[in-house]
Amino acid sequence: MDSDLIPGLPADLGLECLIRVPHHEFSSVVSVCRSWKREIQLPEFWRRRKLSGLTRRVVVMAQARVEQTREVGARKFAAVPAYRLTLCEPETGFWAELPPVPGFSDGLPMYCQLVGVGLNLVVMGGWDPETWKASPAVFIYSFVSATWRRGADMPGGDRLFFACASDNARTVFVAGGHDGEKCALRSALAYDVAEDEWRAMPDMARERDEAKGAFHRGAFHVIGGYPTNMQGRFEASAESFDVATWQWAPVQEDLLDAAACPRNCVDSGDGRLLNCRDAEVAVREGLMWRAAAGELPCDVRNTAYVTAWQGKVMVIGSERFGVAYKAFVLDLKRSKWERVDAHEEFTGHVQSGCCVEI
Repeated sequence: MDSDLIPGLPADLGLECLIRVPHHEFSSVVSVCRSWKREIQLPEFWRRRKLSGLTRRVVVMAQARVEQTREVGARKFAAVPAYRLTLCEPETGFWAELPPVPGFSDGLPMYCQLVGVGLNLVVMGGWDPETWKASPAVFIYSFVSATWRRGADMPGGDRLFFACASDNARTVFVAGGHDGEKCALRSALAYDVAEDEWRAMPDMARERDEAKGAFHRGAFHVIGGYPTNMQGRFEASAESFDVATWQWAPVQEDLLDAAACPRNCVDSGDGRLLNCRDAEVAVREGLMWRAAAGELPCDVRNTAYVTAWQGKVMVIGSERFGVAYKAFVLDLKRSKWERVDAHEEFTGHVQSGCCVEI
């Protein structure tokens, strides 16, 4: 560690100052000098920041742009909304728009997947908004340098509406979805972000279109979905992939308590699965689901996106179609909901998202 991180201060005090830099200022800090850039890129820097309780959970979303008309309070909705990347820090109420993905300044690929991997955001797949074809493109955004880089394209042909999750360290897992002929898929892939390499995984036991991906208890879970001949009729089953053995476990029947769209089923961050359904947050304990807290606020009953981290659940939705989307955070220990206020430009529909600790 350099002794002159900050002139006139001992090395430890200089480091204590650096680890307190807000996450949205990292790109400015690394451009100040080589010693600061080198220090911030060290694993020890991030370990110390986390041990000091200075990391923050941020939620990154593919969120529709909102256009205001001249009438006060009126909102204009495009026939095909344009989505861009927004960031929310629930604890402080900080909102921001991230730099556009290279080549997609007019809008993200529709239904692209967002995954947090370490200090990076991975954006992959979706419909190209100009050609309306499946995009195999992969882009990686560094929260430290605030820059994008292009990753290796997703192999194996067209794939849309696939399950996706990461181990939060270096790997993104992809499974299911459907191909260009709308045939549901059993195939799966793993993407190593650090090495920029794709690896084929064994096929799942079943075809799963529109399944939900979650990394839970050290395994990649593919929840729900439906086969080609059951278009839109979801299953309640799930499959899990053990990364250590590189094998799929037997199908778990009736993981969900109802055969419905699994998009609101997420890992809780403390070893449990959560699901927002029937206007409540439910937690799976053993083989059963139970209500974890009171009912969802009316403002988010039309739920668009759910994410969770240890002890907290964030829900984004609206009261009904055509009104502003709002965000609420549930403290599971206190069973208390709190609204996360947002400026009008951050009240558009959310299509996908992920939670990252920075």
